[in-house]
Amino acid sequence: MADLDLHRLHLLREVSRSGSLTSAATALSFTTSAVSQQIAKLEHEVGVALIDRHPRGVVLTDAGQALLRYAEDIDRTIEAARAEMGEFAGLRRGQLHMGTFPTVGASLMPDVVLAFRARHPDVAVTVVSARRDGLLERLRRRGIELTLLWDYPWERIEDEDLNLVPLMKDPTMLLVPRDHPVAALRSVRIDALSDQQWIVRDEHPVADVLRRVCRDAGFEPAIAFAANDYQETQGMVAAGIGIALAPRLALSALRPDIIAVPLNGSPTRRILLAHLANRRLSPAGHQAASVFLSTAKRLQAPALAAGNPSS
Repeated sequence: MADLDLHRLHLLREVSRSGSLTSAATALSFTTSAVSQQIAKLEHEVGVALIDRHPRGVVLTDAGQALLRYAEDIDRTIEAARAEMGEFAGLRRGQLHMGTFPTVGASLMPDVVLAFRARHPDVAVTVVSARRDGLLERLRRRGIELTLLWDYPWERIEDEDLNLVPLMKDPTMLLVPRDHPVAALRSVRIDALSDQQWIVRDEHPVADVLRRVCRDAGFEPAIAFAANDYQETQGMVAAGIGIALAPRLALSALRPDIIAVPLNGSPTRRILLAHLANRRLSPAGHQAASVFLSTAKRLQAPALAAGNPSS
């Protein structure tokens, strides 16, 4: 038996409903001759007669009735498949897997998740947090569809396998106690801080930033404490152990006894949205990318309007 043509099965179903070839042809906008030819081809495919012709129309043979049951099952399956695919396309179900890193995991990413869920509550959202290499590995293994990344001017991400969308600029801030001499300034130059003790994140990109800006200003930073995270950094700054640098997005939970002062000429990192260049984004991924852009624009706007990234 040859492969069954699904369109001819659908035609058989319409012939059964209509009771005549002419009525089926009218319902499907075919000619009666075309319908008759298609039924004949279907009978050839299955090797048995499917309809009996009578003066007032046609009736299905026993074989035709049996095949009709399969045709109806196939139609229901196809309709269910279309409906389910429509749910995915219409974001009425599905999953979205995204990646982030700690300093935006407490600022940009929560706002994105909240905005996306408000628009598409039936899509399950999962987020993993890791360092940059871990995020890139998950992206390449397709464990996540979208991820946030960062880079600095001296270490741009250049990878032809990635589609990178710049979202916002994240300036470096100076953290000092409220009673520090520079706390009341609108901004400060790094060369005015050569006599200071510094707190730095151990084995973290901000440590590289500190070394670079200090060396460009002609001095080596005196490290008083190596912190494990930015909360510990803030605690040591508040205690007067030293001052520190931090990206603005890392300061969503700034202690009340700490002041973030803009640093003149400080390095600004880019916050990027990345996905694989050869992977078509899902409908949920497309919508999430739009939410990332609008959320980043909203977060960046107050700082630009005030002319002070710490506001």
